[in-house]
Amino acid sequence: MSSPDPSRGHGTAGGPGRDRLAGRIRRFDRSHRVDRVLARAITRVTGEALGPYQAAVVRIGFAGTWLLFLLREFPHRQELYGPDGPWSWDLAQQLIASNHAFTVLMWADSQVWFEIVYALAVLSSALLLLGWHTRAVSVVFMVGVLSLQNRSIFMGDGGDNVIHLMAIYLVFTRCGLVWSLDRRRARREREAAHSADAHDADAHDADAHDGGAHDKGAHSGEVRPVVRPDRAGPVLWGVLGFVLACASLAGKVDGGLLGGWCTLFWGLWAVHGLWWLAGRSARSAQPRILLDVVANLVHNAALFVIMAEACLIYATAGWYKIQGSRWQDGTAVHYPLHLDYFSPWPALSDALAAHGTLVMIVTYGTVFAQVAFPFTLFNRRVKNVLLAGMITEHAVIAVVLGLPFFSLAMIAADAVFLPTSFLRRLGRWAARARGRLVPRTRRTPPGPRAGAERVPEPAGRTHVGFTA
Repeated sequence: MSSPDPSRGHGTAGGPGRDRLAGRIRRFDRSHRVDRVLARAITRVTGEALGPYQAAVVRIGFAGTWLLFLLREFPHRQELYGPDGPWSWDLAQQLIASNHAFTVLMWADSQVWFEIVYALAVLSSALLLLGWHTRAVSVVFMVGVLSLQNRSIFMGDGGDNVIHLMAIYLVFTRCGLVWSLDRRRARREREAAHSADAHDADAHDADAHDGGAHDKGAHSGEVRPVVRPDRAGPVLWGVLGFVLACASLAGKVDGGLLGGWCTLFWGLWAVHGLWWLAGRSARSAQPRILLDVVANLVHNAALFVIMAEACLIYATAGWYKIQGSRWQDGTAVHYPLHLDYFSPWPALSDALAAHGTLVMIVTYGTVFAQVAFPFTLFNRRVKNVLLAGMITEHAVIAVVLGLPFFSLAMIAADAVFLPTSFLRRLGRWAARARGRLVPRTRRTPPGPRAGAERVPEPAGRTHVGFTA
């Protein structure tokens, strides 16, 4: 048997055949790694709602900010948004006709209608803060924000603009997955369902052990947990549908079937109804799984838009400040401290303004933080440090310059970047504080007896999303 010819390059470590084979293996490995990364990304984006704690804190922050603003301005609501305010109803009607902004306050110029809308805005803010039926209440919250702000567009400031945008984005998020009454209701329904399944399993084991001697009367003394269906959700859905139908037939909502506010509201109403039907009446779990995938995609896209909006706000503010001469020479912060309108605590403002070095550091630091913030998202530690500094700065602005609601709105927008571990720790602290203030005994549903198997989750709930 002859030995291989070394001149042909076969069987040698440095031959061209081996190099070609190694190149193909490397290309295959690289493409395989890319496929794995894409598969994990697709599975995660479609299989879960990312950032549930961040979405919840954004919901709580903006609902609480708007609620506090409405309550503080309640004595002045007529001057701000009333039909006889400085910005008259006729002027508002002309402006709405030109820019096609949405506001239900233009449906009627009566005082009763204004009071109803204002009360609904307050109520929806409180309910969204608590997380009660967030899918429907978030839409009512958006309607309340748009209706009041678009009624008198010259009454707001930068904080109102942020609330205006975030109220729209919150409609498309699953912001009630944690820290909400919806979460508590879902947990109770799940525990009751598990208790009912465990009760049936115990009864079946007892009957099998006694040879079928037990009958229904043998367990008549036991109280079987009952899963009560949610009735408030369908009633709320029906009432909102009736109101929307009346407004559409009266021509109060702009847009037809292919665009405008009419399409948006009817689409949201139909999707909410389909969600309820899929969860209650579907014979299989496949429709609900599909709706979960779509809801996760919409939620993740909306959360990304919220993050991009916050970065855009800071980036544009920072770059515009760079162009100002007062920001360039480090004296911009000095002038608001001497304005009576922005000096609720004159002694504090004068004390800060007296330190020129501190004013210069704050001026340059503000510009640096706003310009650099979008770039720090690629480094978690730097981002967290800069985020803490910006939240502190907004808290100082709220106290020193007397802009509490602007600062609260910006802090709520910044909260979307808070780390999940910190938010979970914050939730545990809040739960302990609530337990100390309001001690109560929690009833635990009867679990399975010793030796019985644990009832697993339904198959449709274990995994949601596409796999690639």
